[in-house]
Amino acid sequence: MGILSDLLSGNMQAIISLLYQLPAILIALTMHEVAHGYVAMKCGDPTAQMLGRLTLNPLHHLDPMGTVCMFLFGIGWAKPVPVNPRNYRHFKRDEILVSIAGIATNLCLFLLASVLMVILQQFIFNPELFTMAPFLSDRSFLSFQEGYSFLLMQDHNLSLFAEMGLTAFLQNEWLLYIQRFLMYFAMVNLSLALFNLLPVPPLDGYHLFNDILFRGKLHIPARVAQGISIVFMLVLAFTDVVSNLLSVALFFVQDKVIWFLLWIIGGL
Repeated sequence: MGILSDLLSGNMQAIISLLYQLPAILIALTMHEVAHGYVAMKCGDPTAQMLGRLTLNPLHHLDPMGTVCMFLFGIGWAKPVPVNPRNYRHFKRDEILVSIAGIATNLCLFLLASVLMVILQQFIFNPELFTMAPFLSDRSFLSFQEGYSFLLMQDHNLSLFAEMGLTAFLQNEWLLYIQRFLMYFAMVNLSLALFNLLPVPPLDGYHLFNDILFRGKLHIPARVAQGISIVFMLVLAFTDVVSNLLSVALFFVQDKVIWFLLWIIGGL
């Protein structure tokens, strides 16, 4: 079962990857929920603050099943921050703001990590690398999907760089490890944002779908919503429908953003 089976078999690469994934996932999930609570507080609802959910301690936010799914399937969720919409100053506006806060935060973290990752590229490799061969001159190998395999699937001792004859062009090889974390962090945050855009209760996308398209008038009974959630989790666990759909969207967005950042920073 993915990384779990690799860990049980003692796969060292899986263990190393987990060391990068763990802080990335904890930070992404925590910031997502804190954002909901903070925006709710600014909109007049102190519920999350009173219950101690405006904390950066991930233990206060993690949902066991959602966290496990994040590691196993690359998509998951945290424990929802409690809010009381009756306290909102402007109900319709604030309902949308609170619902979108977590997604917006994850997208901002994705963009920040992507920018830092591309900036670091300027200090990792000697500029001569990008003029040594036509296929490197436009830095096309750093498209996100190719870069993900290129950077994250390399051996920890940089043997892949030696095999490709790139070791001589490394200026600060220790920055590769920071860049690797940033790539994981960017991927986790974008994955979390895209997943939460799905219009399935209790995800943020359902609330946005209801608030924007139905002006909050769509009311699904609690039992029906719970049933939909259970079916959704079964689909998530036993099929690749959701993960494949999100993977296509994730790599498409990553590729375009990284290409754009490389074009901007390369032209500075």
